Amino acid sequence: MNEIYNKLTTLDFAIVAIYLIALLVIGYVASFRNKKKDETLFLAGNSLNWYNIGFNMWGTNVGPSSLLAFASIGFSAGIVGGNFEWYAFVFLLLLAMVFAPRYIASKVSTMPEFMGKRYGKSSQDILAGYALIKILISWLSLGLFSGGILVRQILGIPMWQSTIVLVAFSGLFTYMGGLKAIAKVNVFQMILLIIVSLALTFIGLQKLGGITALVAKTPSHFWNLIHPASDPGYPWHALLLGYPVSAVAFFCTDQSMVQSVLGAKNLKQGQLGVNFIGWLKVLALPMFILPGILCFALYPDLTDDKLAYMTMVTNLFPSGLNGLVICVLIAVLVATIGSSLNALSTVFTKDIYVNNINPQATVKQQINVGRYTVIAGCVLAVLMAIAFDNIKGKTLFDIFQSILGYLAPPLAVTFLLSVFWKRTTKLAVNLILSVGSAFSLFVGMLNLWIIPPDAATGANTWWPHYFLISFYIFAILFAAAIIISLLDKNKVTAAIETAPIPKTSKQVKILFALLGLVILALYIIFNGH
Repeated sequence: MNEIYNKLTTLDFAIVAIYLIALLVIGYVASFRNKKKDETLFLAGNSLNWYNIGFNMWGTNVGPSSLLAFASIGFSAGIVGGNFEWYAFVFLLLLAMVFAPRYIASKVSTMPEFMGKRYGKSSQDILAGYALIKILISWLSLGLFSGGILVRQILGIPMWQSTIVLVAFSGLFTYMGGLKAIAKVNVFQMILLIIVSLALTFIGLQKLGGITALVAKTPSHFWNLIHPASDPGYPWHALLLGYPVSAVAFFCTDQSMVQSVLGAKNLKQGQLGVNFIGWLKVLALPMFILPGILCFALYPDLTDDKLAYMTMVTNLFPSGLNGLVICVLIAVLVATIGSSLNALSTVFTKDIYVNNINPQATVKQQINVGRYTVIAGCVLAVLMAIAFDNIKGKTLFDIFQSILGYLAPPLAVTFLLSVFWKRTTKLAVNLILSVGSAFSLFVGMLNLWIIPPDAATGANTWWPHYFLISFYIFAILFAAAIIISLLDKNKVTAAIETAPIPKTSKQVKILFALLGLVILALYIIFNGH
């Protein structure tokens, strides 16, 4: 077994077993009680306040995979990971001020529906198909990959066995009603993860001797958000140009992120909720990044940055608490995987099978198709997680960001142009979402698997930084969409919103201005070291 496994005691494993059994029991009870209440709970549209929206979006954005990934980048590169939380302010502002008013005015419940209202059913169907791919890759497979890394770290088993264990757990929780149980206690688990991470930072600083000692035991560049253009890891121009492509797609067009805003009582509550998640992201440094930097200072001989978070947990926490942390991490990961499987099944069954293949499908047929979709999703996700594990020369954080970077360009192009350029045509949107998506994913496969840069020998160094590749794809697709729109003889452009777009309140503008000043201050403080 491995070092992490050897540090776990009988008490740790006993707590894991008790915790999981308790969740199964709660889930079993939950599956037979208050069914009617549970059915109406998720249908209460337009009822979310700003704090519901902020916490829901943050809970979607933050999870065990974030803890592992940010600790990984903290260990290998320092505070530069803060860019991915604080630079996001610009795109949260874009969501609140530009996209949210139009989404709410259109009275839509999904992103494909929004595109369908603007360009018709064909655009809606294509975006629904791409949503399937995005759910499979960015939510299900990446969630399974991060969970597989965690299980592998704990038990010392190969990735394929780790992912199968997690898929089996997800199936068991689903069968027993355990996903309902996890949903009921997920807020508590997220709070516990936050407390654990803050405790790791506090205990680590105490053991090391404080902030001054931490700074003394780390390279000076660890404390700079902006790195020079010659930096191979995170050059400033790659972040400046490439990150916005992923951020627009993730924060402004991803159904999982946007749906909380769509359920707001009104535009103001939705905008305040988006502002709130921006304030929560300011906390990324003490919660997510510092544990990785502290691991570098405390355990400099660690050879694998992916082990940074669990190394801190198993070395700094007492027996028993290790087990609690592990089972909470696994439980939240299982909930993510189960929710992703459910989303994959729902989108395929409702948007693809019923709408386009068998409109007269009975409930039984839909249930069977949904089950087959779950099985297929599990197999594909395991294979993709193994493929992600074979990506060489990248940190865990880089793997996440590069994969998201290849999924993002078609979405960023179509949504930006459909909102900002009225002359964008239906043909351009459909071609970018279909042919453009295939092109973007093919380039990603070339870069990550077929002819990847060799970190050891330096071969194929002609590949630019993965963020620059994402930006170049975005620029090509953006130019292509404009040319197609100008040459398109049919000129079927977006339907203009009939409902007036609601105005932004002065309070919202003031709060975003204050948040912007805080972000600016952070960039001033963490540079020049």
